[in-house]
Amino acid sequence: MTISRLSLKALAIAAVLAGVAGAAILLARPQPVESALLGADWECTQTAFVLTTCAPRAQEAIPAVETLRENAIRQTRG
Repeated sequence: MTISRLSLKALAIAAVLAGVAGAAILLARPQPVESALLGADWECTQTAFVLTTCAPRAQEAIPAVETLRENAIRQTRG
């Protein structure tokens, strides 16, 4: 069983391309960034060291059931 030089070269090229693609994916994923200029109410992410996007932080929503239960407890106590 002999392996030709062409198939070894093709295998090496495929391995290098897979490594480059993996590195590109790791670099391109969004990273959280702190923005002192906007303050704590904003959440920013940076993608591939180039594109930075910011959005207001999502406030934690209180479920309506929990709110109604708290109101019911307050009304019965006093």
